[in-house]
This record gives sequence, structure tokens and C-alpha cells, in this order.
Amino acid sequence: MKQVWSAPERNKGPILEVLTRVLPERGRVLEIASGSGQHAVHFAAALPGLEWIPSDFDHDNLESIRAWVAEAHAPNLRAPLKIDVLEEDWGVAPRSCDAVFNANMIHIAPWSCCEGLMRGVGRALQDAGVFVLYGPFRIDGAHTAASNQEFDASLRARDPSWGVRDMEAVIALAAAHGLRFEAREPMPANNQCLLFRQAAPDAH
Repeated sequence: MKQVWSAPERNKGPILEVLTRVLPERGRVLEIASGSGQHAVHFAAALPGLEWIPSDFDHDNLESIRAWVAEAHAPNLRAPLKIDVLEEDWGVAPRSCDAVFNANMIHIAPWSCCEGLMRGVGRALQDAGVFVLYGPFRIDGAHTAASNQEFDASLRARDPSWGVRDMEAVIALAAAHGLRFEAREPMPANNQCLLFRQAAPDAH
């Protein structure tokens, strides 16, 4: 069943502005944790030179993505992959992606999922490939807004292993998997886009 979530409707425009600037004109993009599928359809339509591959682990999300993909009839939008970021095999050949995109996952999952995400992105990206990570972050040990602090508290109340992550810890984890931090793009609603690039093998 096709789902419609409010957050992707709000943030897809600002995120697309960033993606248009940082992604290559042509190539293959793997989206991890595509959720409802709204992002995938919007970005694939706006970036026709890119093959867009959505994915998720949740059954209901995968059904929603399939419904959005079927409705879109976009030639560059693929059927979703079922990907568990904790697994070594994502069903994607090593060094086969020009870019990877992930939004709003690592704060609603245990830290081990962030570790799995970075491992998998490091495997999947071609040399000099781009990784775009979107969501809320603590910066220099502090929340960027009172609303983010309240959101963090609500997440941790639901599951103590969840929570808004420290940007510096995420950057350090990415570096351990060959992903060099390049830039931070402030986004609406106190979110951030973190931009990384796959380093050459001898730089890992």
C-alpha cells in the first residue's frame, strides 16, 4: 500500500537542491532506507540521467516503494532492494555505485546500524563516489535547536539505543571506512546534509 509521509513532502525540495549540485549528471545512485518511496520518485524524476535504486528493510515500506515506483513509470527508477544495513551483502556489487543517499535513518536505529551503513557505503561506492547523509545532528556536543533536544529525548524514551547523533562521531566512523568528509550543508528545520567522498584505495 502506498504511504504518504509528511516529512519527505516537506524536505524533498531542499534536499533536491543539494543533490542537484553534488551528484554526477549520470550514474547509479543507491538510496538506503527509502521509507515510503516519496524521495525516490521525486529525485528520479528530477534527475533523469541517474539510475535511482531505492531500498528498505521494512516490509510495509518496501510495499509502499513498489507502489510509488509502479505509479511513476520512470525509466530510471528501479524496483526497491531489500537491504539490511547490518548484513555484509547488500545485493550490490562492490564499487558499483556513483553515489549513495540516506535520509533520517541513523537517529531512529541503534548505533550499530550507522556502523553498518558506513561499512556498506564504503564497499558500494566507486572511487570518488559521493555519499549524502541527511538528518538532525548534534554539533560540537550540542543540539542545534531546542526542538532537536526535545526530539532526541523523545527518541531515547522510545528506545534508549536511538537518538540524535554527534556529527563528529559520524564523520569519524565514515573516515574509518574510507569516506572523507567534505562539507556540511545546513537545511531547514534544523537538519543537515553531510557530504562525503569515497577516497582512493591507497588513501583508506
